[in-house]
Amino acid sequence: MTDFRYPRQLRLLTGGDFKRVFDRAVVKVPDQHLLILARPNDLGHPRIGFVISKKNVRRAVQRNRVRRIIRESFRLHQHQLPALDMIILARKGLDGLENPDLHAMIRRCWTRAGKKARKLT
Repeated sequence: MTDFRYPRQLRLLTGGDFKRVFDRAVVKVPDQHLLILARPNDLGHPRIGFVISKKNVRRAVQRNRVRRIIRESFRLHQHQLPALDMIILARKGLDGLENPDLHAMIRRCWTRAGKKARKLT
């Protein structure tokens, strides 16, 4: 049976983890409202981190909503994603998206990230 939990092992936790992705991002998935930077890891599973600034998403409620929706989508799609360390960067207007639109956008981004990562190997 497939495990759909979201344990600490699936998160980028330290500043060093984030720095490695920012310094050597090989996979870039741009979208109008967000950018995904990623690099392969040797862990055998994907990991995710968030950079959602107040400048781009004003209200804390909206930042938390966006983070929650993307985390949930990642949790459900983690088994289809290659072993990448990914950082989700928010852009202006992300907070204006409705929940179904945000779900559809992040699903498209997961697909594009997977395709780009497979081309590397």
